[in-house]
Amino acid sequence: MMNFIYQALPGRVIFGAGKIAETKAEAQLLGITRALVISTPQQLNLATDVQSILGDIAAGIYDKAVMHVPAETVADVMRVVDELRVDGCVAIGGGSTVGLAKAIALQTALPILTIPTTYAGSEMTPVWGITRDGIKTTGRDVNVLPKTVIYDPQLTLSLPAFISGPSGMNAIAHCVEGLYSQNHNPITSMMAEEGIRALRLSLPEVVIRPEDINARAQALYGAWLSGSVLGSVGMAIHHKLCHTLGGSFNLPHAQVHTVIIPQATGFNQTYAPQAMQAIGRALGVKAQDAAAGLYDLAKAIGAPVALKDIGMQEKDLDKAAKIATTDPYYNPRPVDCMAVRELLEKAFWGIRPE
Repeated sequence: MMNFIYQALPGRVIFGAGKIAETKAEAQLLGITRALVISTPQQLNLATDVQSILGDIAAGIYDKAVMHVPAETVADVMRVVDELRVDGCVAIGGGSTVGLAKAIALQTALPILTIPTTYAGSEMTPVWGITRDGIKTTGRDVNVLPKTVIYDPQLTLSLPAFISGPSGMNAIAHCVEGLYSQNHNPITSMMAEEGIRALRLSLPEVVIRPEDINARAQALYGAWLSGSVLGSVGMAIHHKLCHTLGGSFNLPHAQVHTVIIPQATGFNQTYAPQAMQAIGRALGVKAQDAAAGLYDLAKAIGAPVALKDIGMQEKDLDKAAKIATTDPYYNPRPVDCMAVRELLEKAFWGIRPE
């Protein structure tokens, strides 16, 4: 007997090469007349291009978005929002940029238009996160869900392999956790499996031939699906660990997801058999090899598989396990500090799941 609840989230998606040209028209559909363009310092040139497209409805640029959305950055951007009398945000970039726009919307309910340049998937979710005093707090609020998302594969052509790979694995992690989340359902599970499949096929091509616009489009399609899944269901041990490692130890976001998702999948392997079957189908491996398949994919695209290689200190593993299990998310396998510490040990050394 099938029983489930599926809550579709509102939002408009524009997908295709060159669609960035429609930014002004889409912003005007949202009633935006004074748009703040948000980016990281590294993407200021793209932000300037967007400002030019917006023309007379651009109020200014804020190019100080950083990983994990520090509370200090939120306070600074809110000052700019007030000074420029902003009535909407246009965020171009990855999760850091989208996350900062969401922090603004959380306080103001201003509309967000996002233009993703990575495969993070955050643009499709009502999930927000802010880091204060070394602790990342997350929540869900429909006010932070971007109203419009413009996916333009051309904007990802310059994304180097060392960013494309982990960013795509980050998206896959959203799909994997969506398959065994507490409120998973047939709709999100179908999207999750297709998202993993699309990314599994496209990421190796993107890394080898970064100029392949078709592979880039396929990866962006997978990212859209991953974000849609994450936006509709809950999270589990994988995301709890990544929020802990990112917020408390300032590890790079996508790389943390890349390292942790094979280990978290292995952790839940025998507790979520249907999810493992779907992951296996999407990866082209047996269900019992789902965790190893994720590890092998990461290795194949040159992404990191060990916490020790992305800045984690072995002495901090105990602290990380304690933080991650103090207020745990739902997980199909019961979570305790000792078991999570063992998971982190494997992740630290990059041990292939068996």
